[in-house]
Amino acid sequence: MPPISVAILGAGIFARIAHLPAIHKLNDTYELKAIYSRSRSSASELAETAESLLSLPKDSIALYHDLGGQDADLNALLARRDIQAVIVVLPINSQPSIVIKSLDAGKHVISEKPIAPTVKEGIALIKTYESLYKPKGLVWRVAENFEAEPGLRAAGKAITDQKIGKVCFWNLQVLNNVTTESMWYKTSWRTVPEYQGGFLLDGGVHSAAALRVVLPSQFTDLTGIASLNREHLAPHDTIHTLIRCDDGSHGIFELSFGLPSGPGIDTFRVVGTEGTLLISKYNETDEATQKSQQFIKVSITNAKTGKTEEIVEKSCGVEMELANFARHLGGDDDGLGSPVGALKDVAIIQAGLDSNGHTINLQNLVLSDK
Repeated sequence: MPPISVAILGAGIFARIAHLPAIHKLNDTYELKAIYSRSRSSASELAETAESLLSLPKDSIALYHDLGGQDADLNALLARRDIQAVIVVLPINSQPSIVIKSLDAGKHVISEKPIAPTVKEGIALIKTYESLYKPKGLVWRVAENFEAEPGLRAAGKAITDQKIGKVCFWNLQVLNNVTTESMWYKTSWRTVPEYQGGFLLDGGVHSAAALRVVLPSQFTDLTGIASLNREHLAPHDTIHTLIRCDDGSHGIFELSFGLPSGPGIDTFRVVGTEGTLLISKYNETDEATQKSQQFIKVSITNAKTGKTEEIVEKSCGVEMELANFARHLGGDDDGLGSPVGALKDVAIIQAGLDSNGHTINLQNLVLSDK
């Protein structure tokens, strides 16, 4: 199969530190032909990084930007017949319209999480895709790298394989310290977010996806409280929720970006009738690159024998989601990156923000467009 000709729409931090390295690791899976950004300077900076990393000739990646005129703006990029697909890595509020614009131009699309700023907008986006573009054979997937993480998927498989028996209860605790000096905070659209929850939506959907991948049963309802503890993280920086599942299990999901200091905490424990499963993360320095590499460790302890089985996987979710997208374009669809799954992640965060101590039916939330 020849390389998939692709353009990156967005030239921010995550395009540089995650998508470009993933394209590089996938060798000849993708051929990067163009980059779009709001400004020419940011598009040019990402193109220079890409040409160096991917060993491409200088100026071989075409640049498009909002002041480029009719020959070098986003419309011009999308009009190119030699570009098959786009990777959308734009601010949260911008993405839905760009997804539709790209599909309307006949491009396959993989767009960064969250699927949309709200459940309502996500539902509308899915309906438009399924009625107008899916019948034409166009593929749209949501890039949720936690869903693609081998470690989290291995944990989900272990639970499905009954290695801890039936799930009884669980706890996911994700606590972070985001300061005003954080590279993520310094992104203008994150500093003053125009969408619900601020970092809770932007980063929290990752944790919601982890819940979805690891736990075997659909979520039914949620009760929670949201708060703001550090003013620079407005409108909210913390949610505590209690979630119930279809199979009768239940658990606590704690999420905060408002720790007063680091390091953060990221642990996920699942208790079953026959044992426990613990997911943790750690970093090691890669000897070849001298860069820090994250690993996900899954520890499965049998209640009767006391023995613990360990599974360790390198964190490589962005690489895996792009590899999966390529396979999907080749006709192999395993459901990874489904917009409906990504919608459920937004629903968890939105319900946590809106609950205020009242129970919200999660299944009704993702079925309603009102």
